[in-house]
Amino acid sequence: MTKRFTFATTVPASVDEAWSWSTSIRGIKSEMWPILKMTFPKELTHIGKETTLQKPICRCQFLLLGLFPIDMSKLTFVELEPGRRFVEQSPLLSMRLWRHERIVTPSPEGTVVTDNVEFTPRFAEPVVGWFVKRFFEHRHAVLSRSLR
Repeated sequence: MTKRFTFATTVPASVDEAWSWSTSIRGIKSEMWPILKMTFPKELTHIGKETTLQKPICRCQFLLLGLFPIDMSKLTFVELEPGRRFVEQSPLLSMRLWRHERIVTPSPEGTVVTDNVEFTPRFAEPVVGWFVKRFFEHRHAVLSRSLR
Protein backbone atom coordinates (compact mmCIF):
# COMPACT_ATOMS: atom_id res chain seq x y z
CA MET A 1 0.00 0.00 0.00
CA THR A 2 1.35 3.41 -0.96
CA LYS A 3 1.85 5.93 1.84
CA ARG A 4 2.09 9.72 1.44
CA PHE A 5 3.37 12.35 3.85
CA THR A 6 3.89 16.09 3.56
CA PHE A 7 6.22 18.07 5.80
CA ALA A 8 6.61 21.86 5.65
CA THR A 9 8.93 24.12 7.62
CA THR A 10 9.36 27.87 7.41
CA VAL A 11 12.94 29.02 7.86
CA PRO A 12 14.23 32.61 8.20
CA ALA A 13 16.49 32.21 5.17
CA SER A 14 16.32 33.26 1.54
CA VAL A 15 15.08 30.88 -1.14
CA ASP A 16 18.65 30.76 -2.50
CA GLU A 17 20.04 29.74 0.91
CA ALA A 18 17.35 27.09 1.40
CA TRP A 19 17.89 25.74 -2.12
CA SER A 20 21.66 25.64 -1.69
CA TRP A 21 21.28 23.75 1.61
CA SER A 22 18.70 21.34 0.15
CA THR A 23 20.85 20.39 -2.83
CA SER A 24 24.25 20.22 -1.12
CA ILE A 25 25.57 16.85 -0.02
CA ARG A 26 26.58 18.55 3.25
CA GLY A 27 22.97 19.66 3.83
CA ILE A 28 21.53 16.27 2.93
CA LYS A 29 23.95 14.46 5.24
CA SER A 30 23.30 16.95 8.05
CA GLU A 31 19.53 16.47 7.85
CA MET A 32 19.89 12.69 8.01
CA TRP A 33 22.46 12.44 10.81
CA PRO A 34 22.55 10.70 13.29
CA ILE A 35 19.63 8.46 12.27
CA LEU A 36 21.06 7.58 8.88
CA LYS A 37 24.30 8.12 7.08
CA MET A 38 24.01 8.14 3.30
CA THR A 39 27.16 7.42 1.32
CA PHE A 40 27.99 9.50 -1.76
CA PRO A 41 30.93 9.47 -4.18
CA LYS A 42 33.58 11.98 -3.02
CA GLU A 43 33.29 14.01 -6.23
CA LEU A 44 29.56 14.63 -5.73
CA THR A 45 29.14 17.85 -3.74
CA HIS A 46 25.69 19.04 -4.81
CA ILE A 47 22.70 18.39 -7.02
CA GLY A 48 22.67 21.08 -9.69
CA LYS A 49 21.35 22.07 -13.07
CA GLU A 50 23.95 19.77 -14.68
CA THR A 51 22.53 16.73 -12.86
CA THR A 52 21.47 14.02 -15.28
CA LEU A 53 17.74 13.31 -15.09
CA GLN A 54 15.97 9.96 -15.42
CA LYS A 55 19.20 7.96 -14.88
CA PRO A 56 20.93 6.99 -11.64
CA ILE A 57 23.73 9.43 -10.82
CA CYS A 58 25.32 7.12 -8.23
CA ARG A 59 24.75 4.25 -5.83
CA CYS A 60 24.25 5.24 -2.22
CA GLN A 61 24.17 3.08 0.85
CA PHE A 62 22.06 3.90 3.93
CA LEU A 63 23.70 3.13 7.26
CA LEU A 64 21.47 3.10 10.35
CA LEU A 65 23.18 5.15 13.08
CA GLY A 66 26.11 5.49 10.67
CA LEU A 67 27.05 1.83 11.21
CA PHE A 68 24.52 -0.75 10.03
CA PRO A 69 23.72 -1.13 6.31
CA ILE A 70 19.93 -1.16 5.91
CA ASP A 71 19.28 -0.11 2.30
CA MET A 72 20.79 0.72 -1.08
CA SER A 73 19.68 3.40 -3.53
CA LYS A 74 20.41 4.20 -7.15
CA LEU A 75 20.04 7.96 -6.63
CA THR A 76 17.87 9.22 -9.49
CA PHE A 77 16.38 12.66 -10.09
CA VAL A 78 13.43 12.78 -12.47
CA GLU A 79 12.58 16.50 -12.27
CA LEU A 80 14.68 19.53 -11.43
CA GLU A 81 13.70 23.19 -11.40
CA PRO A 82 16.88 24.86 -10.08
CA GLY A 83 16.18 27.25 -7.24
CA ARG A 84 12.66 25.91 -6.71
CA ARG A 85 12.02 22.15 -6.81
CA PHE A 86 13.38 18.68 -7.35
CA VAL A 87 11.89 15.21 -7.52
CA GLU A 88 14.05 12.27 -6.55
CA GLN A 89 12.57 8.93 -7.53
CA SER A 90 15.20 6.33 -6.80
CA PRO A 91 15.12 2.56 -6.94
CA LEU A 92 15.58 1.27 -3.36
CA LEU A 93 15.97 -2.31 -2.18
CA SER A 94 13.35 -1.72 0.53
CA MET A 95 10.71 0.03 -1.61
CA ARG A 96 8.59 -0.82 -4.61
CA LEU A 97 8.15 2.95 -5.03
CA TRP A 98 10.09 5.87 -3.56
CA ARG A 99 9.35 9.46 -4.60
CA HIS A 100 10.63 12.51 -2.72
CA GLU A 101 9.75 16.00 -3.89
CA ARG A 102 11.30 19.06 -2.22
CA ILE A 103 9.93 22.52 -2.97
CA VAL A 104 11.29 25.84 -1.70
CA THR A 105 8.96 28.85 -1.87
CA PRO A 106 9.31 32.39 -0.59
CA SER A 107 7.20 33.49 2.35
CA PRO A 108 6.96 36.71 4.40
CA GLU A 109 9.00 34.98 7.15
CA GLY A 110 11.71 33.70 4.76
CA THR A 111 11.24 30.42 2.91
CA VAL A 112 8.91 27.45 3.21
CA VAL A 113 10.62 24.11 2.58
CA THR A 114 8.12 21.38 1.73
CA ASP A 115 8.82 17.68 1.34
CA ASN A 116 6.22 15.45 -0.28
CA VAL A 117 7.10 11.79 0.19
CA GLU A 118 5.34 8.89 -1.49
CA PHE A 119 6.47 5.30 -0.98
CA THR A 120 5.42 1.67 -1.10
CA PRO A 121 7.44 -0.59 1.23
CA ARG A 122 8.28 -4.13 0.15
CA PHE A 123 7.87 -5.41 3.73
CA ALA A 124 6.96 -4.38 7.30
CA GLU A 125 4.70 -1.60 6.02
CA PRO A 126 3.61 -0.23 9.45
CA VAL A 127 7.19 -0.13 10.76
CA VAL A 128 8.60 1.41 7.57
CA GLY A 129 5.78 4.00 7.49
CA TRP A 130 6.47 4.94 11.12
CA PHE A 131 10.21 5.18 10.44
CA VAL A 132 9.88 7.36 7.32
CA LYS A 133 7.50 9.73 9.12
CA ARG A 134 9.81 10.11 12.14
CA PHE A 135 12.85 10.40 9.87
CA PHE A 136 11.39 13.32 7.91
CA GLU A 137 10.23 14.99 11.13
CA HIS A 138 13.86 14.75 12.25
CA ARG A 139 15.09 16.15 8.91
CA HIS A 140 12.80 19.16 9.25
CA ALA A 141 13.91 19.76 12.85
CA VAL A 142 17.54 19.81 11.66
CA LEU A 143 16.59 22.04 8.73
CA SER A 144 14.90 24.49 11.10
CA ARG A 145 17.96 24.64 13.41
CA SER A 146 20.45 24.88 10.54
CA LEU A 147 18.87 27.68 8.49
CA ARG A 148 18.38 30.30 11.22
